[in-house]
Amino acid sequence: MIKKKVKRWEPENFKPEMTTIWSFPQHGDWATHDSKWRGNWSPYIPRNIILKYSQEGDLLLDQFVGGGTTLVEAKLLNRDIIGIDINQNALKVCREKTSFNYEPAKGKVYIKKADARNLHFIPNESIDLICTHPPYANIIKYSENIDEDLSQLKIQDFIQEMKKVAEESYRVLKEDKFCAILMGDTRQKGYMVPLSFDIMKVFENIGFKLKELIIKEQHNCQSTAYWEINSEKYNFLLIKHEHLFIFRK
Repeated sequence: MIKKKVKRWEPENFKPEMTTIWSFPQHGDWATHDSKWRGNWSPYIPRNIILKYSQEGDLLLDQFVGGGTTLVEAKLLNRDIIGIDINQNALKVCREKTSFNYEPAKGKVYIKKADARNLHFIPNESIDLICTHPPYANIIKYSENIDEDLSQLKIQDFIQEMKKVAEESYRVLKEDKFCAILMGDTRQKGYMVPLSFDIMKVFENIGFKLKELIIKEQHNCQSTAYWEINSEKYNFLLIKHEHLFIFRK
């Protein structure tokens, strides 16, 4: 069971986002949330998605659980959720984060080691909402010796493999339900690589329809100082946003 001392179980003065620009300068530290897992998203993001696109008692899916942020929010908001990752270290963190006892939190959390490209254990059209934050190719590598880890792949290989993720997402999601994915871009040899839009096209080509395109502002990036120096030296702008795609089946 989680031993972290919880200051509060809910965010203070929470208001749902109403526009297509989201910005959370404070990462969010309620319940068992923290920012120790590199690259994890603010809990404000899944909270907004879950509240807007699902109902209590629904079954959710996060096939790239990482540090477990989405799992915690689903449990707090009384949704059941299947959490998947290929990395045992991530799953260990997720089990710790979701082991809390808080009486109003009725959501059930099912954690499984698996590959997001092969969800054979999930029946067709059984998921009410997909809410996930995949790696951005090999921009951050989350393991060293896991062949199935998509964070090991260069950009073009990553895009190809994400087609399989999109296919499985489409298969397991119920008709008319939503799939939310946060994706960032990168820069190579001085030029922008619009990875997020490449992934958007992958999901659209599978059959998803783009319901919303949200610009999410980035805060407190670990490499900010390094990139500030280089942006002046080589005359480029710092990337300070990601794209949150809300697809509908």
